[in-house]
Amino acid sequence: PMTRPWMDELNPMQRSAVTHDGGPILVIAGAGTGKTKTLACRVAWLIEQGTAPDRILLLTFTRRAASEMIRRAQRLTRSDISAQIWAGTFHAVSNRLLRRYGRAIGLEPDFTVMDQADAEDLINLIRGDLELGDTTRRFPRKQTLLAIYSRAVNGSVKLRPILEDHFPWCEANVDDIRRVFEEYAKRKQEQHLLDYDDLLLYWKALCPSPGIGDTVAELFEHVLVDEYQDTNLMQAQILQAMGCHHRQVMVVGDDAQSIYSFRAATVHNILEFPNQFPGTQLIKLEQNYRSTQPILDASNAVMAEAQRQYAKNLFSDRHGQQKPSLITCFDEAAQCNAVCQRVLEQLEEGNELRKQAVLFRAGHHSDLLEVELARRNIPFVKYGGLKFVEA
Repeated sequence: PMTRPWMDELNPMQRSAVTHDGGPILVIAGAGTGKTKTLACRVAWLIEQGTAPDRILLLTFTRRAASEMIRRAQRLTRSDISAQIWAGTFHAVSNRLLRRYGRAIGLEPDFTVMDQADAEDLINLIRGDLELGDTTRRFPRKQTLLAIYSRAVNGSVKLRPILEDHFPWCEANVDDIRRVFEEYAKRKQEQHLLDYDDLLLYWKALCPSPGIGDTVAELFEHVLVDEYQDTNLMQAQILQAMGCHHRQVMVVGDDAQSIYSFRAATVHNILEFPNQFPGTQLIKLEQNYRSTQPILDASNAVMAEAQRQYAKNLFSDRHGQQKPSLITCFDEAAQCNAVCQRVLEQLEEGNELRKQAVLFRAGHHSDLLEVELARRNIPFVKYGGLKFVEA
């Protein structure tokens, strides 16, 4: 047998995921547990077992994640597989499939894909043509209209419930919004245009199409999906159709890290996977390589409160004495004050500023903190988004 030094670097749970043989598998990968490494090794393992690279489909949340996994797998197999393996986002893979097989559902291969800005502009044009933008009552902007449309398509939900649940301020305009969407669909069809949501819609339509649906599903022997907690209902339906024959489907994700409702993503998919693919083997990656145990103890305690979840207990070989502190502040000004206070205390203790960091979820969350840091003459560098004074 071939010696694989990289197999020795995997922990027992990672190894059982990588070498899994036959049937659907759900890998619940906690934060920092080596998920990318596991997927890359799985691809390398399949190829070494004799699977042709072009019979593997690897679906990721971003283009960057796909190229990173392929780069790692190439290093392990010592062969160039990047041109053969089908790897990318659901939308990118759909684009490739539809150019090749779209005629079966009436789609000519010379269609144009609109990006978000193009789609918003077309909706704005229709909004103007229907004279809905200049009425005395407020009509939703193009970005809002596209967000409503996207949620309806990806979540397979009717318009009125979406407005009630997510856009209540638009409810009065339901009939006009429907008119905009009908015209939008008509113009796309006339001009051979597809938006991002159509890419999934047409792929889903391809799957049950007589003759061609089976051909598409049988293109791949193995389907691997990353970040499964951030998929939506339509992506789950596509996956079921693509894996219904061979059932060699592996999804990797973490219900605890479901933070996007982007394009109607739902944590429901990862929770329901074993029901959708009977006979699923569940593997949990719980050894964390990023944090010290006291931090993981706090994280585990927070997640233990979740009502529906795959219970897991993250642990680490990295021991630390310092516990994380939870500080409750009255408002944002008090929070900025507390952070600055702590930064200066750390400086006094000998921790230079370049070794201190403040993390936040979105670029604009640091606005008030930046003002306070500047007021106290604490120099800082901001990564991601514009500095407040530049904005």
